[in-house]
Order: sequence, then C-alpha cells, then structure tokens
Amino acid sequence: MGLVSTELLLIILCSLVILSYFFSIISQYIRVPSVLLLLFAGIGLRMIADAYQLNLRLPATLVEGLGVVGLIMIILEAGLDLKLGRDKIKLVRDSFLSALVILVVSVALITAILHIWLREDVISCIVYALPLSIMSSSITIPSIHNLTPAKKEFLVYEASFSDILGIMLFNYFAAPEILTAKSIGIFGFNIIISILLSIVISFLLFLVLARTKLNIKFFLVFSLLVVIYSGGKMLHLPSLLIILVFGMVINNWDKIPLPGLLKRYPQKEVDPLREFLHSITAESSFLIRTFFFILFGYTIDLSFINDQEVIVVGSLIVLAFFLIRLIYLKFYFRTQVVPEVFFIPRGLITIVLFFKIPTSLKLASFNDGILFFIILSTSIILSLGMILYKKPAEAVVEDPQFSERSDIL
Repeated sequence: MGLVSTELLLIILCSLVILSYFFSIISQYIRVPSVLLLLFAGIGLRMIADAYQLNLRLPATLVEGLGVVGLIMIILEAGLDLKLGRDKIKLVRDSFLSALVILVVSVALITAILHIWLREDVISCIVYALPLSIMSSSITIPSIHNLTPAKKEFLVYEASFSDILGIMLFNYFAAPEILTAKSIGIFGFNIIISILLSIVISFLLFLVLARTKLNIKFFLVFSLLVVIYSGGKMLHLPSLLIILVFGMVINNWDKIPLPGLLKRYPQKEVDPLREFLHSITAESSFLIRTFFFILFGYTIDLSFINDQEVIVVGSLIVLAFFLIRLIYLKFYFRTQVVPEVFFIPRGLITIVLFFKIPTSLKLASFNDGILFFIILSTSIILSLGMILYKKPAEAVVEDPQFSERSDIL
C-alpha cells in the first residue's frame, strides 16, 4: 500500500470532523448519542479497510493519548459547568450519593460476576470492575440536550462525580500496596494535598490568564493542565481534582471569600475569561471526542459477536448496571426516573483506565470483547431511553447552559 498524500489525509481528517458535526445535529432529533454514531462510523471504516485489505493498524498509544487529553478536557468542561451555592446543596448531595452508591454497588456486583465466572484473583477483578462501573461523562453530557434543565443538572453533576470517584478508587486499587492502614492513610493524605494544591494552582492559572497580554491563552493553560495531570499521576496524586477545581473556581468566582481578590479582579472581568474557556474547551472536547471514538470504533474487532462468553458475561454486567440504577433511583427519589435510569453509558474513561491496568493485575482469561460489548450495548440502551422520553426535542444547542434551579427530577 502506497503512502497517503498530504492532501488526501487532510480531506479525510476534515471530512471526519464535518461528519461528527452532522452527527451532533441529527442526534438531537433521532435522540441517539453522537458518540455512538462515531463508534459505528469507526466500525464502518474498519469494515471498509478489511474489505479492501488495507492493513491500517493504529498504535494503542495513539488511542490512549487521545483518551487522556479528552479526559482532561471533559473534566475541565464539567468544572466550568458546575455552579455552587446554597441553592445547590440538595443537588450536589443527591448527585454525589447517586454516583457513589451506584459506583460502589456496581463494583461489588461486577467483581462477583468476574470472580465467579473467570475464577481470578479478587483484587484484579476489582481493578477491572472499577473502569466498567464508571458512568461516562463523555457520552452523558453530549446526550442531554433534550432533557429538562433539572434533569440536565443532575446528570452533569452525577457523571462528573462518577468520573472523579471512579478514577480515585482505580488509582488506589491499582497501587502496589492496598487495604492496609498505611495505604489508606497515604490515600487520604494525597486527597488532602490535591485539594490544597487545587486551590493554589487554580489561582495561579487564573493569574496567568488574567495577566498575560498575549492572545494565545488557552493552549498555554491547557499545556499547564496536562503537565499538572501527568506530574500528579507520577506522584500518585488524584490530579484530576486540580483540573475540576480550576474549572469550578472560574465558574464560581463571585463565591470566593476573599474581598481583596474580588475587588482586584471583579466578576465583570472574570466573565469573559470564563466564556472564553468554556467555548474553547467545548470546541476542543468536540474535536478530541470525534477522533477518539472513531479510532476506538476502528479498533473494535466484531468477531466478539460470535463469542458466547462475551455475550453471556457482557449481558450479565449490563443487566446489573441497569437494575442497580433502577432500584437506587426509584428507592431514593420515589418518582418518575425516565430517561435517567437508561443513562448507564461506558466510554472514554473506561477505555483509558483499561489501558492503565498494571501488568501484574491483568486477568489472563478476560476477553477484551466484553469491554467492546459493554460500551456498545450501554450506548444503545441510552439511545433507547432517549427515544422513549416523551419531551419534544428542542432546538439544537451546541453548548447548553444548565438550570439554576435547586430542585431536581
């Protein structure tokens, strides 16, 4: 196979972006998540490549790298969407409890399924169950345009909490030493250090944005965030907290109890920065999400469809996700929970964390087709939930603003 010309490569890349934008528009009306359409597009490209015997193999590091960058952008975007205040206490409490309880119960049940079926070490099963149990904000947030403002807010908070809690627990159980007083103490200490660092670094990043006279601001801050994330990972700190807190500081500047700082940098000067960050982050997340899910779809080997083990284990896990969510939401809120109960998507974070599983904790008998099956089936279930949801579709909104109401559901 000859080398692809520069012009043809540019046409392909830009065509994929245009296709993704088209998917974003039609997803508002057919109520199918745009990332699911991107996955199917990637699978379609793989089928075309195989049909024409084009040996195009993508390095795993490319998909993993895009996933990490996408993860940072998604967490920053979530932070820029989270509004704090007394009227948000109930919302934060309910969404945090929902994320925590559903995550913990899911991990316990999926660990049991993997341990009984595969007869592997329990700790390794927990490490595999954690990524599978995290609700994907990269699929949830782009899929909520047609919901009421209250439902939007709840799902944004819940998905954000699920991401942070899941990643923190994964980092703990993937560490060399766990379930000891020392490891638990170090874990708690690292969280406290990360929160303190988050506050300090957030103000430093804000000063960089506010003081620099250059027009090139965002990618400077973004590069600093990547350095902070990577450095935090090397030091075994939950560095995504720093990124989340930075976004929340910018979005809740008027709530900071420092009159001197607010006087020097009033809200009217911060608002343009927040809007600028929100706009650029949303655009960048869209671009990264486009290539990540197309490339991931391209790597999916559809032969897993004929594997009985994949179908049985994957179906048990997906059924567990749905039942846990249904029972919790019905018990806690005692109200109509459609389409929230269908929001069990697994996506970018699940895939990225699977790349991060240490070799010593790998399950020798785990079939990667189970991962593909879960991601595709949970996305399809979300689509069915949105189709069943009776609220009429609204106008297309690329960058939705969520409700300020304190009541939810």
